[in-house]
Amino acid sequence: MNEPKPVDERYYQLLHQLQALDFVLVELTLYLDTHSNDADALQQFNQISEERWKVACEFEASYGPLLQFGLSFSGYPWQWNDTPWPWQV
Repeated sequence: MNEPKPVDERYYQLLHQLQALDFVLVELTLYLDTHSNDADALQQFNQISEERWKVACEFEASYGPLLQFGLSFSGYPWQWNDTPWPWQV
């Protein structure tokens, strides 16, 4: 296994932002499951989804992929063995 690379403060800021956005998206999903006609909630869900995508793109451009199975691209060389992995911090 590779030694963990040192990461800067931005790494942790982006991860924290992603966790917060994911939490909001889960809560909105649960709400929309029972209130599917709430246009404001759906608009908020779509807005947060777009914001999450932008933050994830920024994270991946600087620190490598977040998701496997073709859901995130990898730079060269293969980045999946670069540590720390997002779920390790």
